[in-house]
Amino acid sequence: MSKEQLFIFDTTLRDGAQTQGVDFSVDDKLKIALALDNLGVDYIEGGWPGANPTDTEFFQKKHSFNNAKLTSFGMTKKTGRSADNDPGLSALINSNTPAVCIVGKSWDFHVDIALGISNEENLENIKETAKHFVKENKEFMFDAEHFFDGYKANPNYALSCLKAAFNEGARWIVLCDTNGGTLPHEVTKIITEVSKTIPGKNLGIHAHNDTGNAVANSLAAVWAGVRQVQGTINGLGERCGNANLMSLIPTFFLKKDFATKFQLKIKPDNIKKLTECSRLLDEILNRKPNKHLPYVGAAAFSHKGGLHVSAVQKDPRTYEHINPEEVGNSRNIVVSDQSGKSNIISRLRTIGIEIEESDPKIRKLLDEVKDREFIGYSYDGADASFELLARRIISKIPRYISIKEYDVSVKKDSSGTIVSLAKAQLEVDGEKIMCTGEGNGPVNALDNAIRQNVDRLNKYSKYLKDLKLVDYKVRILNTGTEAITRVSIESTDSKGKNWFTIGVSANIIDASLKALVDSLDYKLFKDNAPASL
Repeated sequence: MSKEQLFIFDTTLRDGAQTQGVDFSVDDKLKIALALDNLGVDYIEGGWPGANPTDTEFFQKKHSFNNAKLTSFGMTKKTGRSADNDPGLSALINSNTPAVCIVGKSWDFHVDIALGISNEENLENIKETAKHFVKENKEFMFDAEHFFDGYKANPNYALSCLKAAFNEGARWIVLCDTNGGTLPHEVTKIITEVSKTIPGKNLGIHAHNDTGNAVANSLAAVWAGVRQVQGTINGLGERCGNANLMSLIPTFFLKKDFATKFQLKIKPDNIKKLTECSRLLDEILNRKPNKHLPYVGAAAFSHKGGLHVSAVQKDPRTYEHINPEEVGNSRNIVVSDQSGKSNIISRLRTIGIEIEESDPKIRKLLDEVKDREFIGYSYDGADASFELLARRIISKIPRYISIKEYDVSVKKDSSGTIVSLAKAQLEVDGEKIMCTGEGNGPVNALDNAIRQNVDRLNKYSKYLKDLKLVDYKVRILNTGTEAITRVSIESTDSKGKNWFTIGVSANIIDASLKALVDSLDYKLFKDNAPASL
């Protein structure tokens, strides 16, 4: 049985750029476009040439994609102008892309309120725009904005908007759930009706996630007949985001109902790049990845409950719907106060510690984890601190740096500036080293006191020079002036390895120092630094 072709259209660089707090540079867009092309998507929507300097410059670059068609975005011609004399359409022609995607209204309410023109004028604008680009030998796509709302309000007019573009040679008619309020059963019903007028092989879906159904709506649309699917990396997009291609692509490949009926241009081996592609976007945006994303999130294949872990060790299919390696992800066994021996043993094996199940050190470590979590520690998000604890109990771990004393002060000068000062006495091989530092807060000052003096740490300086603090979080575990504080620190180095450490104390400075010392110790341990005497 021959499979039907599905086409993947990525709009991260255009729709994703409308996300609050997202501001792509030209270099950012080039990196993302290259990753998408290497993945093998069919279309990359680069932006709106002429709308802003970044998009204009991006389209002026020479692009030589191996798999994807670069697509420019714009809107239908303005009323009162011919298509040939519309500056917006001219910018799209000059962008030299093989494909163009034009948005136009398909909801009569929007035509009246947003455009302030007649329904007939809107149809004429769609028709003349389509004719213009088809004449220029562009692969023309019509994004029918607000189509589902428009169809529910006035189905005859919404369909006439689609036909105005399709009858002039549009390759794709994309049905947009712009407000994101349509539900899967509605998508199925409406597309089934639309397919009687426009063939499914010419239909696309563009779903927003305002009800949390963008992926479900996209899958329902494919099942109902559409053959182009639009979305973004990680579901990036305005308001609640767009359909997440990092969920849709592996579903098409790995779920039987879709895999047996459809094929993609993306090579099967390339879906192993999905996790890397997902995290590249977060790296470019300088934000922490959402670890709970399906398929590609760091927690997507994490197991915490002891019964779950025991079953997963026997056969991962007991609690995993796919093999995480198929999408470039990995399994993670979480250690917490809910852990059993299975969690501990599995986690130890992942860090290279082989130990018999009957070894009494397993129970000692498990009891220690539970005791520590009772007072506020949480090891399910502190991999490095757990490994250090485990190695100290199960095997020997070298001594590196000791911090015997520290002093932190905060003062406000006559100008109103608040300055924090810190002194820390470090000890390496019996030698005491006094370090000082300033910061915008006491923890920052203490951190600077240590990091700005790594050159004085002799044999450890070369190991710590590339150590960076990525994230610092404080959580108050109870109320009152004697509240217990939990501090979590995320660190990284030039090798791109990230690790998490934790400290707990009634004093925020002390909790921070514990997490910071664990970070230093872990860095030195993993880099095989020579131990102190």
